[in-house]
Amino acid sequence: MIDIQKSPKSKIENTNFDNLVFGKVFTDHMMECDYIDGEWQKPVIKPYGPLTLDPSARVFHYGQAVFEGMKAYKDKDDRIWLFRPDENFKRINRSGKRLAIPEFPKEYFFNSLEELLKLDKDWIKKGFGNSLYIRPFVIATEAGVSASASGEYKFMIICSPAQAYYSGEVRVKFSEKFSRAADGGVGYAKAAGNYGAQFYPTNLAKEEGFQQIIWTDANTHEYLEEAGTMNIFFRIGDKLITAPTNDRILDGVTRKSVITLAEEYNIDLEVRRVSVKEIVEAAEKGELKEMFGSGTATVINPIVGFGHKGKKFELPKMEDSYASFFKDKLMKIQYNEAEDKFGWRYEVK
Repeated sequence: MIDIQKSPKSKIENTNFDNLVFGKVFTDHMMECDYIDGEWQKPVIKPYGPLTLDPSARVFHYGQAVFEGMKAYKDKDDRIWLFRPDENFKRINRSGKRLAIPEFPKEYFFNSLEELLKLDKDWIKKGFGNSLYIRPFVIATEAGVSASASGEYKFMIICSPAQAYYSGEVRVKFSEKFSRAADGGVGYAKAAGNYGAQFYPTNLAKEEGFQQIIWTDANTHEYLEEAGTMNIFFRIGDKLITAPTNDRILDGVTRKSVITLAEEYNIDLEVRRVSVKEIVEAAEKGELKEMFGSGTATVINPIVGFGHKGKKFELPKMEDSYASFFKDKLMKIQYNEAEDKFGWRYEVK
């Protein structure tokens, strides 16, 4: 069912796994599958390399592109694991549907992903924090600049070895002007354009000493929704709060996992709208104990401070933080070092 073309020579010997830059080095192989004449063709696993596309390919002109982010982990016994891959599969098709991209078959997705990982298994290094980042994506490839949905697409999977992700101290700015998404838009989809539109306001925030933006609702800018590349959690006292998903907020896999773990360990959690005013007032009173983001690359990323309307707030350093608790629980499940009572692990055999 899958055409496998092995690379004649591996790049792995020339790769410095002790000094990896996230998303810069890629494995020996990639998966490619084309949608032509109304159906997905036979998937091909081939040596990693450049593509040739017509300059009028519709992805360049109308932005029909969606993607996912996943990871593969290797445990102490060299077994390979994925974390909730069914959620990524469902979401890439949900994202694609919003951009008029045809659904990719589940059998094609899992069979080709597993074959790709087995072929490049040596790129998955053991050790807590080491992983293989997996990037499935779809682009519109039909030639022509008429403003309509493409009739041809390319579904691909590429992989990049990753070390433990550490981004240093992260401070965020609450958005007062720019919006990530609006009601009825594509905010819930992992559409490439969502991320491209974030870079300019994020660059402005960086000039002020912040690393990311926490986006507010497009209508009033009174409610906090999600960070640049992460879902966001707030801890006021011992209560954990996060915004509900909607058509503006990405339904993050790590976010859902944190919510499940909070319920499992009886951590007081509320999923509701979170106002800027509430968080600023909690910070002023010393009641805001933590903020952290959740996402595939970072797992859990603590936030040490935030800014709003010219004011800057620093958060206390917590020894028993919720952020470290959730990160430890999630990673032990991902690396097969703890019981997986939720059925989140998926073994690649």
